[in-house]
Amino acid sequence: MTNSVDTISVAQIAGAIGAVISGIDLDAELSDDVVAKIRSIWLTHLVVFFRDQALAPDSFLRFARRIGTPVEYPFVKGLTEHPEIIAVAKLPNETVNFGGIWHSDTVYLDRPPMATMLIAREVPPFGGDTLFANMYAAYDSLSDGMKTLLAPLRAVNSSARADVSKTREDRIRDGGQSPDLTEYRSEHPVVRTHPESGRKALYVNVAHTSHFVGMTESESRPILEFLFKRAVRREFTCRFGWQVGSLALWDNRCAMHNPINDYHGHTRIMHRITLAGDVPR
Repeated sequence: MTNSVDTISVAQIAGAIGAVISGIDLDAELSDDVVAKIRSIWLTHLVVFFRDQALAPDSFLRFARRIGTPVEYPFVKGLTEHPEIIAVAKLPNETVNFGGIWHSDTVYLDRPPMATMLIAREVPPFGGDTLFANMYAAYDSLSDGMKTLLAPLRAVNSSARADVSKTREDRIRDGGQSPDLTEYRSEHPVVRTHPESGRKALYVNVAHTSHFVGMTESESRPILEFLFKRAVRREFTCRFGWQVGSLALWDNRCAMHNPINDYHGHTRIMHRITLAGDVPR
């Protein structure tokens, strides 16, 4: 396949978020124009998907570097020759999946990742889809009064909440970068402004956000529970079914995701890369 801007086609998969990009071979050399086109589609749809991409780890990493700067994940040791790539696996004997709750990746870091890439290596015979939600739409749907209330607020995010939420994503494993650190904490705006689009997005999630700065957890909880539910209204979401060679690229600054844990007794193996981000404003 000859890659060019003219060969790219886009099929939107839901009203609020998500599109499949076809007509491109990510294993081939990509021109600056093609990369710019992919980024433009991604910024418009928040998460984009590619099918039938037989990318070896070095090719996967090469494509990631065209979009951003890959960084090592703090809790899971990466592949030996490619430490920026981690394996996201659920085996037949396991019942808890990796990151199995609505969240934006590692918001408890001072500089959360700009984006995440995931490619499917082995998929179960059924299930294992991933949901995505549009945080621009969640913010836009709020009343003017609620927007005024949230505008000055900052939220405390903690990696420790993930254990309570039963997600494996944030559990420190043997060989992780920081085995002695039990918790990361950050403070970020409840509403962040996307540094590229300039749009405002809701920036709290049930997996990591514990309370508002200056308030107790019990005082914060009613508003946070409202926001958690508002953020994942069905009309703000899309659902993606994986095949071997499927690749997703999502924008952590304005989208959340939730991998569905409905394939007990089967194997699901993905490779993941996170791309460096900035301090939320």
